[in-house]
Amino acid sequence: MEQEQDAIIAALAPVADGIVATLGSVCEVVVHDFRRPDNSVVAIAGSVTGRNVGGSMSEIGMGVLARGDEAGDELNYVTRTQDGKLVKSSTMVLRDSEGAVFGALCVNLDITALSQAHALIGELAAAPAAVPTTTFGDDVDSVLDAVVDAYQLDQNKPWGSLSREERLRLFRGLDRRGVFAVRRAVPQVAARLGISRASAYNYLAQSRTDTSLEDHA
Repeated sequence: MEQEQDAIIAALAPVADGIVATLGSVCEVVVHDFRRPDNSVVAIAGSVTGRNVGGSMSEIGMGVLARGDEAGDELNYVTRTQDGKLVKSSTMVLRDSEGAVFGALCVNLDITALSQAHALIGELAAAPAAVPTTTFGDDVDSVLDAVVDAYQLDQNKPWGSLSREERLRLFRGLDRRGVFAVRRAVPQVAARLGISRASAYNYLAQSRTDTSLEDHA
C-alpha cells in the first residue's frame, strides 16, 4: 500500500507543474504527504505562499489531517496570508485504493489584484467580508504558534485567567484542528502558553476524555 501511495504522489508532481503552466504566476499547486506531517510539502509548483519542498502544512491542512479517512475535499475557500495576499484555494484529499487518506493536492490562486479590480472578476473573487488569516510557512513551529495565538485571542484573556473548562476547551479545539498530529506539537504548545510539558500533556489527555465538553463542541 505504501508503494501505491508513493506512486500517486510521484505522479502528481508533473500535474502540479502543468496546472501552474496553464494558470500562470498567480497559481501555486502543492502536493502534501500526510505521512510526514512536520514536512508535508513533497512537491510544489508556482509561488503564492512562499513555501518550498520540505515545508509544513497550514492549519487548514492540519484540520484535514485531524479528520483522517473521514476528511473530504475543501473547495473554493478564501483566506488571507500574513503578508496580505488574498488567496482562493481548494484542497483535495488523496486516497489509496483502500480509501485511506494519505495526502492532499492543494491549488492556491492569488486573487489580490482581481479583488482590487472588482468590476472585472465577478464570482471568482466573491470572498466573505471577514476573511480569516492563514499561516503558510516552511517552519511548522510558526504555523503551530499562529494557531495557538489565535485560540488565545478568542478567549480575550491570558492563560492564567482561564478556568479549567476553558483550558480544556482550548486544548480540545487545538486537537480538532490537527495541531497535535504534528510531532513536537505538545512541547511547542506548552512553550507558547507558558506551561510545563507535563501540564500540557495532562490537559490534552483530559480534553479527550472529558464528556462534559461535548455539549459545547
